[in-house]
Amino acid sequence: MTLTPSRTTPTTRAWITAVFVVFTLSGLDIATWLGRIPSVRDSLGASTFEMGLLVLGMAVGSIGGLTFAGHIVAKLGARRGVQVAAACLALGMVFAGLAVSLGWGFAAIWIALIAFGFGNGLCDVSMNVSGAAAEKAGGRTIMPLFHAAFSLGTLAGAGLGALAEALEVPVAWHFIVLVVVTSAAMLVAVTRFQDEHRFEEHVATDTSPVPMPVSRWQVWAQPSTLLIGVIVLGMALAEGSANDWLPLAMIDGHGLDNAAGAAVLTVFLAAMTVGRVAGSPLIDRFGRVPVLRISAAVAVVGLGMLIFIDNVPLAIVGVVLWGLGASLGFPMGMSAAADDPRTAAARVSAVATIGYVAFLAGPPLIGFLGEHVGLLGALLVVFVFIIAAGLASGAARERGAAARPTRRGGDVDGGGEPRLQARNADVTDSTDRADSTAGGRDAG
Repeated sequence: MTLTPSRTTPTTRAWITAVFVVFTLSGLDIATWLGRIPSVRDSLGASTFEMGLLVLGMAVGSIGGLTFAGHIVAKLGARRGVQVAAACLALGMVFAGLAVSLGWGFAAIWIALIAFGFGNGLCDVSMNVSGAAAEKAGGRTIMPLFHAAFSLGTLAGAGLGALAEALEVPVAWHFIVLVVVTSAAMLVAVTRFQDEHRFEEHVATDTSPVPMPVSRWQVWAQPSTLLIGVIVLGMALAEGSANDWLPLAMIDGHGLDNAAGAAVLTVFLAAMTVGRVAGSPLIDRFGRVPVLRISAAVAVVGLGMLIFIDNVPLAIVGVVLWGLGASLGFPMGMSAAADDPRTAAARVSAVATIGYVAFLAGPPLIGFLGEHVGLLGALLVVFVFIIAAGLASGAARERGAAARPTRRGGDVDGGGEPRLQARNADVTDSTDRADSTAGGRDAG
C-alpha cells in the first residue's frame, strides 16, 4: 500500500511539537529517579544484588503498563494513554521520594516503583504510537528525533540528579517538585495530539495486496514482530544497563564518588542525544538496517573499553561510544513496529514488551553477577544481546508504504516537506505476506 502524507499544516506541526514535549518530559521523569540511585542505596544500605531487586520493581510495573497499553491505546487513543500515564508517574514518584526520605524501607520504595513503572510503560507505547503517526504526517524520518528529545530529558534529569547529589538535596523534595512540573506540562501538551488513525485509509489507486488486519494477540505470532523485538531487547539492554548500573559501575569499578558517578551517566545520556539527532539523516540516506548494524558494533567497542581498560578518561571515551551505539536501536525498532498503522498499537505494545524484558531480567541478573565478578564484569552479558540485535537487524527494513523517505526535486509539497515515497511499491514484500493471515486480498 502507498501512503501520501498531506501538506504539513500548523495543526500537524503543533502535534509534532507536543510529541517532542511528551518524550522530553518522560525522559526527565525517568532520569530523576536514576540520578538519585546512589542516595537510595546509601539510605537503604543495600547490596548490589538488593539494588537489582529494587530496580526490578520498576521493570515489573513497566511490563504491566506495556501489557495494558495496547488495549488502552487501541480503545481510548494515545492522548488518553498519556493522561493516565502522567497520573501514575506522579503517584509513583511522590511515594518513592517520601519512602526514601522518611525511611519507609525497601518494600515501600518497591511498591512505588511499580506504579512509576506502570506509568512509564503506558507512556512509552502511547507516545511512540502517536509519534509514528506524526512521523507519517511530516513525511520524513523524525522518530529518532523524538527519542533524542527523550534523551535530552534524561540528560537534564541526570544533570539535576548529579547536582542534587552534590548539594545533598532530600530525595523527597527533589522528586515532588520535578513531578508536579512534568506531569502538569505533559497534560497540557497532549491536548495537541491528533488522531493517530488518520493514515489507516489506503490510496484508491494502490493495487498491491493488503494483509487482513490481525488482532492485538495475533501480532505475537508474526516472525517480524519477534525479530524486531530481539532488536529492541538487545538495544534496550544496552541503554537500560547504563541507566541502572553505570553510576555504580563507575563508583565501584573505577573509584569515583557519588556525584562523579552520576555525572558519567550524564555523559552517556549526552552521547545518546547526539546519536539520535545525527541519526535521522543517516537513516533517511542509508536505511535502518545498515545504521543498526554499525550502531551495534560501536556499542560493543565502547562497552569493551569501559570494562577492560583501567583508566578513567579512556573508560569515559568508551561510555561515549556506548551511548552513541545504543542511541538508535529503540527508536528504529518502534518505527519498524508501527509501519502498518492498522496494527501499530498492538505491534508497538508487543515489541516494547519484549524490549522491556531487558528491564525486567537485566537488573537482577547483572546485580547477581556483580556480587560475584563485579559490576564491570557483569556488564559482559550485555555483549551477547547487542550482537543478537545486530544479527536481527534485517527485520527492521523499511517495507511497503513505510519505505524510507527520498528527497526528489519534484516530490516536495507546497509546505516544504518531502513526500513519503514507497520504493518498489508495486512489489509485494514476501515477509509481510508471510506474516499476514491467509485471507490476504487485492485492494482496489
